[in-house]
Amino acid sequence: MLKYTIKRLLTFIPMLIAISLLSFVITLNSPGDPLENQVKTDNAGSVKPNNDYSKKHKEKRVKELGLDLPPFYLSISDLASSKDLYKIYDKDERSNLQRLIYEYGNWDVINNYYNNLMYLKEKNNDIQYDSSKVNLTSKSTHAIMQDKLGNDQIIIRDAISKLLIKHDIDDRKTKIKTLQSIILEGGNKDLFKPLHKDFNNLIESEINLVLKQQKWKTYVPTIQFHGISNQYHQWFFGNGKDRKGIIRGDFGYSLKTGESISDILWNRVGISFFLAIISMFFAYLISLPLGIYSAYNKDSLIDRGMSLIVFILYSMPSFFVGVILLLLFANSDGFLYWFPESGIKSPVTFDPNWHWYEWKSIRHMAPYLVLPLITYTYGSFAFLSRIMRIGMIDILNQDYIRTARAKGLSERTVILKHALKNSLLPIITVFAAIFPIAIGGSIVIEYIFSIPGMGMEIFNAIEGRDYPIVISFFTIAGFLTMLGYLISDLLYAVVDPRISFK
Repeated sequence: MLKYTIKRLLTFIPMLIAISLLSFVITLNSPGDPLENQVKTDNAGSVKPNNDYSKKHKEKRVKELGLDLPPFYLSISDLASSKDLYKIYDKDERSNLQRLIYEYGNWDVINNYYNNLMYLKEKNNDIQYDSSKVNLTSKSTHAIMQDKLGNDQIIIRDAISKLLIKHDIDDRKTKIKTLQSIILEGGNKDLFKPLHKDFNNLIESEINLVLKQQKWKTYVPTIQFHGISNQYHQWFFGNGKDRKGIIRGDFGYSLKTGESISDILWNRVGISFFLAIISMFFAYLISLPLGIYSAYNKDSLIDRGMSLIVFILYSMPSFFVGVILLLLFANSDGFLYWFPESGIKSPVTFDPNWHWYEWKSIRHMAPYLVLPLITYTYGSFAFLSRIMRIGMIDILNQDYIRTARAKGLSERTVILKHALKNSLLPIITVFAAIFPIAIGGSIVIEYIFSIPGMGMEIFNAIEGRDYPIVISFFTIAGFLTMLGYLISDLLYAVVDPRISFK
């Protein structure tokens, strides 16, 4: 048994690497820029970019989080692609460059086109209205000209931003024509003289995209090696400095808040674990005797009635049951306002000095947990009772059960001593799948009841594109799944002496 356990634990390492790698690849290719969510709301309620979220701040955050490194140890691409393309962190811009590479195949020309866009964008931002260079006497006219310049700069900035993410030739021509109409032909063309040279360079580089294309390079595959200095290695094994890697329990930092992911998960996992363990206890407590009774009274009226009820419960989605429970028993406008509608404790009357094991703390939190526990439990016990019934029916038809009855043993002894133990194997198998849920919680249930557990945290992480938290969660869930199967295998040997592991 010990030898088998050690061998299974050793297999966890490659499985953990595979699970983490799969999660890493999925999140890496997810749409959007996680750092773009760093915004704040002003007094008027509109969303505006965070003052700290400047270009320099973003570059700093990218370096702090290791996002300026290549994603993996190696990359498979083509001869046209640049090995430094990962350094362009903006996903939309990087995607556009990849499309241009596929279309034209000449990275030098594409890079020149991209750099000219960036130069033009920076110089446009630097242009200021100088009234001394404009032969006007009216102050109001100066104000109008200044506003016109500002509007033109906004149009230029918008056109350049579109060019940075648009690869279609018709879109490029349209936006370049817009830039030309303002920079070279508009009413403020004199004020835009510092942009003339850069704009002409942009036109030339855009023309060269087609004239100097080398699409044949896109058909030549290449492998680029990046060594251990990459995002995945740093995330999994650490960077040898401040990061230890998930292999040693360090999951890095949240992209959204900058907090340690280990601290975030540890603070949230307790609530989900508590709810799941309690619900599992009640589910097994209800399902075992219910399954045994149904199996013993197979095809009876009671058995058929319980089967109907159980199937109805199992077919009802958890979000539907949760909402119905809230409407019936936590509705201040209804007749049955028995329970609080959300949370796990009152922010007003709860004493932070209370311990979770104290009766006053339990009594305070109990009303908040009734409805979530019902929502957690009903589906589980409905499923487990059917599994228990099927397993018990199969056992009751075995020869040794008939032998026990022939020896004159009571039905109670036959069921509880001889049949029950062997019928637990399917239940133990199901435990392997239930175990990770005890840590991960339920996203739907925790969202409905506003429970600050792991499910709610994962929902917020997905919504906010906080991918390190998502990767960490799925890695932990995968590890717990493997651990659940190991525990199930060991319990097989405990329950059934015929099963042994060597």
